Amino acid sequence: MVAGAAANTAKKSLWSIWYKHEIIPIYVTVGAALGLSGYYLTRLARGPEVVWDRTNNPYPWQNIDQDTQVKFMTVNQKFEKTYSRDRL
Repeated sequence: MVAGAAANTAKKSLWSIWYKHEIIPIYVTVGAALGLSGYYLTRLARGPEVVWDRTNNPYPWQNIDQDTQVKFMTVNQKFEKTYSRDRL
């Protein structure tokens, strides 16, 4: 019984150290920053100016049409299609 009470007390103290109400916004902010930075890095890696295969596709930016949107965000421009990497 004493060991169970000690374990329960240790669990409560560990819970109160890691999950204080003041720290929750920091956890949310750091988690959101990590998630968004991961998304942005994958978007940069799939961009038209990145060369992954030098032998089969050494110049991937030459396969883009004029009416293709390659920017992250465009203001007041109308494009018919967006860029997607179909081959490395």
